[in-house]
Amino acid sequence: MMRRLLAGAAALLWAAPLMAQPAPAAIDYAAERAAIGRFQDADQRLQDVGWQLARGNVGFCPKVVASIGLQLQDMASYGAPGIARTALGLSQDFAVQTAARGSPAAVSGAFARNREITALERMDPNTWPKRANLDWHRLVWAHDHIDAMLAEHGGIAITFADGAEARLQPVEVCATRFELMGEGDKAVADGARVVIGIEFPAFTYDEPEFAALVAHELAHNVLGHDAWLDTHGRSRRHVRRTEREADRLMPWLLANAGYDPSAAARFWERWGKKHDAGLLMVRNHDGWDERVELVSAEMPLITELMGREGRADWAAHFRREITPEGGLAPRPKR
Repeated sequence: MMRRLLAGAAALLWAAPLMAQPAPAAIDYAAERAAIGRFQDADQRLQDVGWQLARGNVGFCPKVVASIGLQLQDMASYGAPGIARTALGLSQDFAVQTAARGSPAAVSGAFARNREITALERMDPNTWPKRANLDWHRLVWAHDHIDAMLAEHGGIAITFADGAEARLQPVEVCATRFELMGEGDKAVADGARVVIGIEFPAFTYDEPEFAALVAHELAHNVLGHDAWLDTHGRSRRHVRRTEREADRLMPWLLANAGYDPSAAARFWERWGKKHDAGLLMVRNHDGWDERVELVSAEMPLITELMGREGRADWAAHFRREITPEGGLAPRPKR
């Protein structure tokens, strides 16, 4: 599922697409608000699961960051900012999109969906210059600014349109952002982000199986696959080994996040029977039945480690398919 992403391409649609600017009398603001709400529901699910995986595996990831689990929205990223602003009852552009379940932002109780924001540590993102509609740049700048404040000052004060302020302190998580595309059914990882299209079938799955999908993409990032492929080439053999490695790490990531690790096998069985068969199969990864076998083979060691240590330390015990500093790892003898 890993694909090369152009910088920023996955951030073009941060909310339900509003591409046209109809006459005011023709606008159904209730319908627009409902469309935005459906997107936000899917985004909330992705952020909840992503946070649980990134927080649960923080002790093993090679790179961690300070985070409060907050995601913003900017009306400038919509196709019709004025319609979106009116539909959500905002006077300016920036508001809360999601607060990931269990994160400092969610625990604070201050970050209700669509609550309008006027300052991020005394800096008002609403005053930043914006380009044409569907402009995602300010949203990236806002999240980068939050990350910088958390890293430099160990916290951030966020001011709301009603004058209230919330000051939050972060916790460490694995260094990956989780982003929802407003269209498409792909799931990709680019080293810094996991990006999933809103039409991906797993959004209808139970949470552990949906988490398995997110874990697969997160595995690509924490194992450094994108950079490794840049260095060693994206041959079919190389891509297939990185895909296999990401598959095998899925149950480890799930176990540390408190999910049933066997959900990884259930995901591949459910998804694969419909979407990974016959002419649709991309042979830079194993067939779905082989993937079920691969992730299932990890279960005995994960079960042993969880029972003995209460965690599945993949940094110490996971067998690599590639060597981070070199080529492919030797395959074990049978």
